[in-house]
Amino acid sequence: KAIDPRCEPHLRHVELDVLIPKMMREKAKVRCSEVVEAFSACCKETGILMVVKCRKQNSALKECLTKHYQDPDFFEECKQEYIREKEEFERTGIPSKQRKQKLPTSM
Repeated sequence: KAIDPRCEPHLRHVELDVLIPKMMREKAKVRCSEVVEAFSACCKETGILMVVKCRKQNSALKECLTKHYQDPDFFEECKQEYIREKEEFERTGIPSKQRKQKLPTSM
């Protein structure tokens, strides 16, 4: 659900330039998981020669991640998610990571 730009909360510099890009990196790694895994496997297999032997996988990884980092729609999606999480934290006082953890079923 998109937030109406007229009532969108003001975001601080650190949120726009650090926290939202961090969320973008985390989500991009998930969206590029196949190339992340291919690069990781190549590095494990080749050890110290990875700089030479894994160029193709490294290029594919950079290309996939950059595609997401430069996508204005992806930035907006992450920004809206950040705003929702921030508003939920302000409302409940519980950070999103703690809310996402399963609560014990028996006390």
